[in-house]
Amino acid sequence: MNTTVTEYQVRDGAGWITLNRPERRNALSGALIAEVYEHLGAANADDDVRCIVITGNGPAFCAGADLKDERGLPADRAVSYPQLLCAIQDSPKPVIAAINGAAFAGGLGLVGAADIAVSADTVQFSFSEVRIGVIPAVISVVCLPKLGVHHGMKLFLSGERFSAAQAVDMGFVHRAVPADDLHSAVQEEVDMIRAGGPNAVIECKKLVRRVSQLSRDEAFAETEPWSQQLFASPEGQEGMAAFREKRPAAWIRN
Repeated sequence: MNTTVTEYQVRDGAGWITLNRPERRNALSGALIAEVYEHLGAANADDDVRCIVITGNGPAFCAGADLKDERGLPADRAVSYPQLLCAIQDSPKPVIAAINGAAFAGGLGLVGAADIAVSADTVQFSFSEVRIGVIPAVISVVCLPKLGVHHGMKLFLSGERFSAAQAVDMGFVHRAVPADDLHSAVQEEVDMIRAGGPNAVIECKKLVRRVSQLSRDEAFAETEPWSQQLFASPEGQEGMAAFREKRPAAWIRN
């Protein structure tokens, strides 16, 4: 695909996907959704990529659905928005949202679906759908687990704006940093992920998603053999040997 509304670059262990419709505040179009979906696939297939970063070009991260299309995000497109959000959550590699600017309405789905979210401290957020007579239906699936009913109810009903600091306090965003420090802060997250065993990182993402869906007894029944399997794996054996020998593990050297 000849990308026209996104950019993709691999650098320093991460696949950077940049939404590139600054003139439309990176609003979600069918083409943009399809391109991000394709880039996710490319990043997951690349052994040099340890994690994936989604960010925006220009003053906004993502303004939500492109309201120039009266249908919002029609169902008859190559990749649906639910498909993209599922692809982010189901990506075996961690996905980081690097929120460079305003994130409104449907754009917040990208934040909710990501595993880690780092924001410039000047960013304003809003579930603004109610202000135009619609609801944040699709993105509620990935945003409410982070916000909870308490915060979600107020923000969905009011459409009010909230700051990056408030987003951190509510657990929707992990860190808020000065805008000039955003990329270095994201690189810190990338480097921490790169310090872990590649397979262990993949399994940790599965672990968090899976255990949160299970009862206590079910979780113990699944996690004990899972743990034993990873301890016995070549990566686990290398990691423990590196610890004993006080040296970097092979994946760090390489």
